Amino acid sequence: MRIILLRHGQSLGNVDESAYCRIPDHALPLTPVGEREARDAGPRVKRLLAGAPVAVYVSPYVRTRATLRNLALGDQAERVVAEPRLREQDWGNLQDPVQQEVLKHQRHAFGHFFFRLPNGESGADVDDRLAAFLTDLETRMGAPEHPETALVVSHGLTIRLLCRRLFGWSIELFESLSNPNTCEERVLWHDGAAWRLDRPFEQWRTSPDGETQT
Repeated sequence: MRIILLRHGQSLGNVDESAYCRIPDHALPLTPVGEREARDAGPRVKRLLAGAPVAVYVSPYVRTRATLRNLALGDQAERVVAEPRLREQDWGNLQDPVQQEVLKHQRHAFGHFFFRLPNGESGADVDDRLAAFLTDLETRMGAPEHPETALVVSHGLTIRLLCRRLFGWSIELFESLSNPNTCEERVLWHDGAAWRLDRPFEQWRTSPDGETQT
C-alpha cells in the first residue's frame, strides 16, 4: 500500500490574507502561479504512479479540486472521492483581519494543536476527523479491487496532522514541523510492518521532547 500526499497549489489566500475577509475559505481559488504549480506537479505524480491506477481522495475546497484537475491524471484516476474530512482547519466564516491577527499570536503562544479558534476548530479537532478518515482508508485499501496507491490532495496543516496520526508523532514534534510547500508531495508506503515516509518535513525548531521523524 502507498499513499501520495499532495498539498494544493498556491491559492489567493496564500498571497492575500485579506481575501479571507470577503471570500469563504472553501471558495478561495488558485492563483495563476498555483495553476502552473499543479500542472507542473502532474508529471511528477504520474512518474510515481508508473502507469498504475490510483484512487484519489480530495478535499472538497475549490483550490484542492482545481489542483487535482490540473494534474490531468485522466483515466489513471480510477476513482475520485471528495472527502470533507480532508478539508483545511476551520477558522470560522468570513474573517475579521484585526481579530485574526490577534488569534494567530494567541495560537502561536498557546500551541497550534490545542488552541481552539473561537468560531472554528482546534488542531486536535482536525486530528480526530483524520483518525476516522485513516481508519476508513486503510479498510478500503485492503480490498482487492482498490488500487495499491491512494493520492490525497489536501492542505498543509491537514497533511502534517495526517502524518502525526499515522506515525504516532508527539504533539510537540507536530508543532515543530513546517507545512510542505504548495504542490509539494510526500510519499508514504507500508512495508508490511509499518508505514514509512519518503523524506522528513522541514522543522523550524527541534522538538522540545527530543522526538524525531523516524
